[in-house]
Amino acid sequence: MKFSPQSRVWIYQSDRKLTDQEVQQIQPELDKFATGWTAHNNQLQAKGEVRYNRFFILIVDESQAGASGCSIDKSVHFMQQVQQHLGINLFDRFNLAYRDGEEVLSLPRHDFEAKLKDGSINKQTIVYNNLVQNLTELENKWEVPFKDSWHIQLFRDIVTA
Repeated sequence: MKFSPQSRVWIYQSDRKLTDQEVQQIQPELDKFATGWTAHNNQLQAKGEVRYNRFFILIVDESQAGASGCSIDKSVHFMQQVQQHLGINLFDRFNLAYRDGEEVLSLPRHDFEAKLKDGSINKQTIVYNNLVQNLTELENKWEVPFKDSWHIQLFRDIVTA
């Protein structure tokens, strides 16, 4: 399935890394949701995927049919069910993800701040911008150095040269 670069994207970040078994268990549910996702009885061209065993990504190509408020509510409800089923938190916007070597980790805001202060996280550390809106942004602005992310505004009083 080919998606337009302007396809809408929603990212839900888990507060912990999922096991490979959990990802294998949930992917068929994501596929089933995406293939049955509708807006005003129109089938949405959609897909769902899990990246790095941590991020749930929903993509909708709105060139066919646009996601409506009701269809977005359906996706939120589905993600709440996933959250409950897996015993994870997908809705904590201040659980911040970053890359440490090959591993993707996440921390609550105050722990992230502590790592900034001790230098464990710096301006070059790759962080995840889960606020991206479309496929182009997902490909180009999702995994970015801290210095180029919205995170730097949140922690500007801490970050030094």
